[in-house]
Amino acid sequence: MSTTTPVTADQLLRMPDDGYRYELVAGELRKMSPGNWKHGTVIGNVHTHLGHYVKRHNLGRVFGAETGFLIERNPDTVRAPDLAFIHKDHLPSTDPDDAFWPGAPDLAVEVISPGDSRTEVAEKVEAWLAAGTMMVWVIDAKLRTVAVHRPTGDVRSLNETDEIDGGELLPGFRIPVATIFEL
Repeated sequence: MSTTTPVTADQLLRMPDDGYRYELVAGELRKMSPGNWKHGTVIGNVHTHLGHYVKRHNLGRVFGAETGFLIERNPDTVRAPDLAFIHKDHLPSTDPDDAFWPGAPDLAVEVISPGDSRTEVAEKVEAWLAAGTMMVWVIDAKLRTVAVHRPTGDVRSLNETDEIDGGELLPGFRIPVATIFEL
């Protein structure tokens, strides 16, 4: 019988770069393949709209796809959404150490990759919400839809004819869902 020792967040941070991104789920390394160009374009579109809005209204900080969030300890879980936002009221007075961000973002944006299974996406959403994330946007570029998840269990499904908004977290933020999918 073989046993494996769980990987810690500190070990993950010190791993040599092998060209892949990893997440750490309950001490288990999970390799994340690079996304295709459409995946990257969708992330870029959301980042552009959200980033400009957050900056213009001084609402907090937006994080890119390479950012790891340490959302659980012993065993450690480090997740990396495609995009994240933390409201200024939840930012510490001084930046954390040069490591993974301690805790969950207020908003996590996950763009479904061609290799993602429904189970993997549901697991990510559940992990974010359990860690304290207030809203998770799951963007499906193939179906051109966005599912907005909240801790209450409410899920709002949007298509290209709808607008996505930031609710109480990002007051006044609204964009047509169709702009997310512009190539």
